[in-house]
Amino acid sequence: MTESTKPRVIVSGILFWYPLAGVTFQFLHYLIGLRKLGYDPYYIEDSARWPYSPQLGDSTPDAQSNIDRVAPILHAYGFQNRWAFRGRYEHGKCYGLTPSQLEELYTSADILLNVTGAQELYEEHLRVPVRAYLETDPVESQIQVHKGNRSVIRTLQQHTHHFSFGENLGRPDCGLPVEHFQWRPTRQPVVLNLWQPLPPTSGSRYNTIATWKNKGKDIEFGGEMYYWSKDREFEKFIDLPQARPLGFELASNPDPASAARLIAHGWHLSDPVHISADMNRYRDFIRSARGEFTVAKDQNIRLRSGWFSDRSACYLAAGRPVINQDTAFGVSLPTGRGLFAFSTMDDILAALDAIESDYDGHCRAARDLAEEYLDAEKVLRKIMDTIGCTPACKLPSVI
Repeated sequence: MTESTKPRVIVSGILFWYPLAGVTFQFLHYLIGLRKLGYDPYYIEDSARWPYSPQLGDSTPDAQSNIDRVAPILHAYGFQNRWAFRGRYEHGKCYGLTPSQLEELYTSADILLNVTGAQELYEEHLRVPVRAYLETDPVESQIQVHKGNRSVIRTLQQHTHHFSFGENLGRPDCGLPVEHFQWRPTRQPVVLNLWQPLPPTSGSRYNTIATWKNKGKDIEFGGEMYYWSKDREFEKFIDLPQARPLGFELASNPDPASAARLIAHGWHLSDPVHISADMNRYRDFIRSARGEFTVAKDQNIRLRSGWFSDRSACYLAAGRPVINQDTAFGVSLPTGRGLFAFSTMDDILAALDAIESDYDGHCRAARDLAEEYLDAEKVLRKIMDTIGCTPACKLPSVI
């Protein structure tokens, strides 16, 4: 690696661990956005976790197929020689940068952005003077800190700054405790020119991509159980295609009984792994939609975290109206034109009626909203300003 006069930023996360298109776009937005702002970004995944294999549907110590899927995309966008995956497990290999180049990077980097908080920090990571924890899913960390979970507290203490997609944290109507750490609001950055809108096509549907059922992340708080899985919320609105026969598509993986029930209620089902296996196919699924109808997780809904979906951000950037379940994201994003928050079936129907009465206008409003609130350079500039590092400032100040 050559010495750079620009601030070096390490972005870490789950790009190689979960090599599907939605995650790949999520991290490209950070890398491209930082580069456009004048930083020198690298993507580094240096973890003891086995990566997930979409082909196997399970984790595996062999990362080669994930590397083969993701590395060419990084190269296509100009990040060759600026990435590494190192498996810190028995027989794990190092790809991309060599171990010695990784050591040099950890010594010379100015900032580490731990996006999703998935990168466990080792001694060499602690050499980076600014280490920002950027959670894309609020709730669990706040509750675990409240409960005094020493492992979670220790992890968060290893970071100098803490950002969250929970943009309602700390407000009176948010049910989450905010203790010990200052959570600063942020949201998904989007590189807008990756999502140029397509002209509407006849027969297009309101669609989304979602995991039907997640296990292991339900959490108890205040004597109540708060759920992680989206199937609970989709079931509440399963009658939607019969209430408004506009065409609704769910790219998901429901169990056979749930799939039969969805189809019987008028839902069109698609294979999410097939769509997400190819970057262009995934992007076109979003860009050719009528709009997005989706739900949120019970945790974010009832506790009013203010979370907003990184996928919904892409729909807005593609000029497609979004109808998303209310998590209090209206505190940071304007709703009512191009973007709608719902709690009840009546809310959904009213949003659909509004969109269909002026479809082109709501498409323009969706794109305008993305340009104003989600543009990668604006979102990332706010993060870097908070950290105290501008492109002209090689050594950030820790606050």
